[in-house]
Amino acid sequence: MTFLRPQDDFPSVEKATAEGLLAYGGDLSPQRLLAAYSRGIFPWFDEDQPILWWSPDPRMVLFPENLKVSKSMKQLLKKDAFKVSFNTAFSEVIEQCAKIYRPGQPGTWITPEMQQAYLSLHEEGIAVSVEVWQETELVGGLYGVYLREKKIFCGESMFSKVSNASKYGFIHLVQQLEKEGVRLIDCQMHTAHLASLGAAEIPRSVFLEYLS
Repeated sequence: MTFLRPQDDFPSVEKATAEGLLAYGGDLSPQRLLAAYSRGIFPWFDEDQPILWWSPDPRMVLFPENLKVSKSMKQLLKKDAFKVSFNTAFSEVIEQCAKIYRPGQPGTWITPEMQQAYLSLHEEGIAVSVEVWQETELVGGLYGVYLREKKIFCGESMFSKVSNASKYGFIHLVQQLEKEGVRLIDCQMHTAHLASLGAAEIPRSVFLEYLS
């Protein structure tokens, strides 16, 4: 595993461990984050760890045309159960993603430093958010990094305060991204929740071809 000084570039992703850990150190500047996502690398670390950079193999992705919408979700969408907006409350969404309890995780990787880093990317139009509202209350949402030129969206985190809220927002996002010609959504690592929505693992080498 490579140690990154502030001026160092990322090593080849081929040097990642079996778990996908590639490097540690460096910084969370917008320039470095953009360089990372453009090469299939993302930061993920606990509050008491240095900055850790990952590039897992295989890679969990969702091709928009493979999105699965369950019967119960179709009914919610038909009823307009929630209101969905884009980029109207980015800082609140990332704050809620940091606060939400996740079983088996003692803390959060979305530290104040991480929040500030993605806020900077949001101000440059690169990090985007989806907000899910129940009347005037923010009840769910997600955020990620939109590599528009590569037609790839890198999902980062989501939260729900009420049942199905984040899923509702995710479905809206995927449908919108498909209209914009996005080829795939990077989900990073396998979870049963993402698999239920149609995401699947592909070799890292294939994922990198989409990025090149």
